[in-house]
Amino acid sequence: MKVLLLKDPKDKDSGPDPYIKELLLYGFEATLVPVLSFEFVSLESLFEKLSHPECYGGLVFTSPRALEAIKICLKENSKNEAWSKSLKQRWNTKPAYVVGKATASLVEEIGLIPQGEKSGNAEKLAEYICSKKPNSSALLFPCGALKREVLPTALREKGIPLESLTVYQTTQHTDLQESLGSYFSQQGIPASVVFFSPSGVKFCLQHIQKLSGDCISHIKFAAIGPTTAEAMEAAGIPVSCTAESPTPQDLAAGSKKHFSYRTALYLNKSTARV
Repeated sequence: MKVLLLKDPKDKDSGPDPYIKELLLYGFEATLVPVLSFEFVSLESLFEKLSHPECYGGLVFTSPRALEAIKICLKENSKNEAWSKSLKQRWNTKPAYVVGKATASLVEEIGLIPQGEKSGNAEKLAEYICSKKPNSSALLFPCGALKREVLPTALREKGIPLESLTVYQTTQHTDLQESLGSYFSQQGIPASVVFFSPSGVKFCLQHIQKLSGDCISHIKFAAIGPTTAEAMEAAGIPVSCTAESPTPQDLAAGSKKHFSYRTALYLNKSTARV
């Protein structure tokens, strides 16, 4: 059963993509099509703020891209030395709140200890942060230009200051249309398409509709989380499955459960007709 994953591949150095590996265990043949390109901005401002942990009550990360921005900063020898000698230790006296295991893993790579990784989305992370009753210092929030206002609004309503800094901008991958065309021409209509972000819905939907034609009704659409599912529903896409948390394991388990249910339903209907 073929599954089209609308996401960027994991770093080549870290081996096969975990979503492809996990879905294969459940009998799915998954293929990745990169959807997004990222331009990193304000990196000097980012490191300037990171150089003053005394000004903040902690860090908030809702995207792996924000950690990539920090890692780019740390490629410069002088910045990496300052981080290793003192900044890392000073930030580790403060919380580093994250959404999801992928972001948590990148936080660990720069030497910090993540909190809240099981939150799964911005709404639940906001609840988690509020439950910790942080001090009056602002939390530093490196984020993308397309960030949703759910987390900032929720924290503001609880009187928790948040200082946002845009460190990356999101655009459509330059090869997206060509990659989708190649997939559909070579592999045909997939049984399922998985969206990994609202931006993915925005950039991919029209191409998938065109390439699928009348067969689009046969595709089952899945979402990596509730935020993406909301974007899909707003665009008129029926969401067959939403992963309980944004992990390969939950996506694979949810997909298997849904397709097993659909198969059983079909068989029951077929038996009833006999």
